[in-house]
Amino acid sequence: MHNKLQLLLVIILIVGVYPALAQQQSEEIQLKESPLPAKLLPYNNPMLPDEDFARDDARPETELDDFQKDLMRRIADIYRMHVNAIEAQVQDDPLSAETHITDALNAMQNLLDTYPEVQSNKRFSALYRSVMTEYREFYGVQDSSKEVKGEIFAIQKELYSGDDEWMKEGYVLPDNITTPKTEVPLVQNRQVNRHLMYYTLKRPEVMETWLTRTKKYFPMMEKIFKEEGVPTELIHLAMVESGLNPQARSWASAVGMWQFIRATGSMYGLEVNWWIDERRDPEKATRAAARHLKDLYNIWGDWHLAIANYNISPRGLKRAIRAAGEEDYWAALPYLPRETQGYVPGFIAATMIEMNPEQFGFTGRYQSEEYNYEVFEVAPLMPLDALADAAGISTEKLKDYNPELRRWATPPGKSYPLKLPTGTKEQFAANYEDIPKEKRSQNVAMHTVNRGETLGYIARKYGTSVRALYETNESLSNTIYPGQKIVVPLAPGSGEKIAVNRPTHQPRGNTSTQRGRSKSKAPANSAKLTYEVKSGDTIGHIAEWYDVRAWQIRSWNGSSNYIRPGQDLTIYVPQTKRSYYSQINSMSFSKKQELEQEQRSGKDITEAYLASAGDGGQVTYTVQSNDTLIQIANSFGVSVNQIKRLNNLNGSRIYVGQQLKIK
Repeated sequence: MHNKLQLLLVIILIVGVYPALAQQQSEEIQLKESPLPAKLLPYNNPMLPDEDFARDDARPETELDDFQKDLMRRIADIYRMHVNAIEAQVQDDPLSAETHITDALNAMQNLLDTYPEVQSNKRFSALYRSVMTEYREFYGVQDSSKEVKGEIFAIQKELYSGDDEWMKEGYVLPDNITTPKTEVPLVQNRQVNRHLMYYTLKRPEVMETWLTRTKKYFPMMEKIFKEEGVPTELIHLAMVESGLNPQARSWASAVGMWQFIRATGSMYGLEVNWWIDERRDPEKATRAAARHLKDLYNIWGDWHLAIANYNISPRGLKRAIRAAGEEDYWAALPYLPRETQGYVPGFIAATMIEMNPEQFGFTGRYQSEEYNYEVFEVAPLMPLDALADAAGISTEKLKDYNPELRRWATPPGKSYPLKLPTGTKEQFAANYEDIPKEKRSQNVAMHTVNRGETLGYIARKYGTSVRALYETNESLSNTIYPGQKIVVPLAPGSGEKIAVNRPTHQPRGNTSTQRGRSKSKAPANSAKLTYEVKSGDTIGHIAEWYDVRAWQIRSWNGSSNYIRPGQDLTIYVPQTKRSYYSQINSMSFSKKQELEQEQRSGKDITEAYLASAGDGGQVTYTVQSNDTLIQIANSFGVSVNQIKRLNNLNGSRIYVGQQLKIK
């Protein structure tokens, strides 16, 4: 009985106490729902919210056309070069790293040369950021020349954003507009009205800035367009290209008032090197632009299509025309990239406003001193600050008159035609003779290493390469220290004398026609080969096989991107490697691509071939004025050390008239 009472008591306690304990325990271990921080989610996590996924109308195409496949193949190749550059640095091999970085930059520029519309491709944008980041990290400098310059790019971004809330419905042209008769039709439609409203209602201050600049540049530009036989109203295209800013630079490295990429500028004779960039000279670039526009009109026979082709590649424009089923800009407009959709309307709007500013509400007095200057020939490598002092002006003002100059001094080589403010030439001439000779720079500099500097940084500072530093400094190692002296060969200048007011490499006279486009000269120490175009070939492919640039092939042949099977193309290759490149014409497409893949993997296929062939050809070179060993070595495709060994040279000093054996 006693045991039963004890058991009953225990049961009562359990029944009474357990619910309270259970409730307390459940409160202590209750799970609370809290969101996982977004930063812990990988970018491809399926838990991302639905709005991060593409809409049905924005999903990628399942099938790629030939253009997209070629684009992706080239992007993949450049990424491989990029990875090779990083791996070379891990292996403490700066020479190989520099080679891979340079290859990636050149391949990326080649891609831009072939397909200018790739600038708006997201994959290419990501590639560009990666390659340029590695370039800057390797050389240890923030290269301001690679940054976007000019207000025009913010304006374009706003205009092409698709945000039309600021537009006013039913916008009509002001009354009593007296537009002069033009050869290029100035049509009015919804697209043109959108730009008219933007410049008159949303951003009138932008147009006022441009109208002021027209007073400075338009007289000179109109004269050039008349000389070239191009409709003068086309000078307004520079307003939507750059806002008439000679220093404008896009993220894709299009430069100057007319936004030439390097390849197109070279086709029209504009010199671009480490020292000068003629794309930034308003007079030279305007003449090149007039000839380019005339060539485009000769292709299309329609000014609206010619203007569109100034903004997009022929391939991109043809695709839009095929989609529209009609060779008309306005019919093809919906199938063009957003920027090209607004390009011709923007030109028309800017032209209409500049021709009738008061009718569009711009009543201010827009005044600016006309573009004018005097010229004085100065010696090479003259410091700009000394020249500015001689002229009695600031260095910045001297640069404004000579925007093509990129460095601290005039370029090496021949004398340079320095532009001066009108009325200062006589004073400058008197003071110029008093500039001490020791102020003039030399072709070779002696650099003292500072704390934190690398070989890449030093090479970039002087416009040379890490390889050039190794070849001009015997026993130089990867490790450098503060106070160490390093001999640095300066970058070479132009092979020709810089012209005053026309592209340096373009002949005088009105020679711009599609049939008779001028051809550039053969490079020094090169051999001429002929390649017969096969079915499926592109300019880009051929450039890769011969290790040249697409713009060089176009320039050597006076042609455009259009090539046809059976056409013969002239190609120039280094004389010392002629035996290798002469095989290319007879190879199958697959064999050429196989060799190209080997080269991208880092193998020097030309050296391997020449070694196996036992090619021992030797030439004699006579040293010219301003030559350096590194320049001679680069022009022959050999190393400085090879030249030194073959000619029993102990140092890097050479003299004019000296005979050098080159193997």
